[in-house]
Amino acid sequence: GGILAVTTDTGDDDNAVLMAGTFKPLDGGMEVYARFKYSNVDCAIFVGFMETLVLATPVMPAEFATATMTYNGTGGMVGFNYDADGTTDDFRALMGDGGAAISDSSNGVRATATLTADRWFEAKVSVFPDGRADCWFAHSGLVNSQNYPKARLVKRFSTGTLLGTGDMFYAALMIENRSANARVLEVDKMVAKGYRDWAF
Repeated sequence: GGILAVTTDTGDDDNAVLMAGTFKPLDGGMEVYARFKYSNVDCAIFVGFMETLVLATPVMPAEFATATMTYNGTGGMVGFNYDADGTTDDFRALMGDGGAAISDSSNGVRATATLTADRWFEAKVSVFPDGRADCWFAHSGLVNSQNYPKARLVKRFSTGTLLGTGDMFYAALMIENRSANARVLEVDKMVAKGYRDWAF
């Protein structure tokens, strides 16, 4: 019933990541869900799946500056990015591999979220055995008739080049500060699941 608070260091671009896995789409699909908020808007957030994760020095898999998404590393990724370096702040659904966008995701797809510090956000990323993925997003300022956050399908990545189905992915929720200040990521819930490869 508690909230986990993760605080970055004060160095610019310092980060912290919560991770689970690894999971492989081919084994039957995989899913990550997170409910989180951040203390100040001058940060970057990633939630989803990433193939490349160096535990000692984690790197944000995708970054958005001005109006351009940059895909880092050599591995696959799918999920949501928020980055204060963008001209228009928003969470963006994205899919990439090999340092480039795939599946019509060159600069991400906006979630049209109302961004405010200290507001709860919810994200769910589902990856299917064939490499397709659904990216859902909700926030506490957008509620349904029962006053619960209303999730919206932001992007269904289902055409063109998709994720490598035999690749291994980490489920990740990551914060990186965008100034020389400590920033806090508060996490109410993070759930990741996948299926096992029972072959011997």
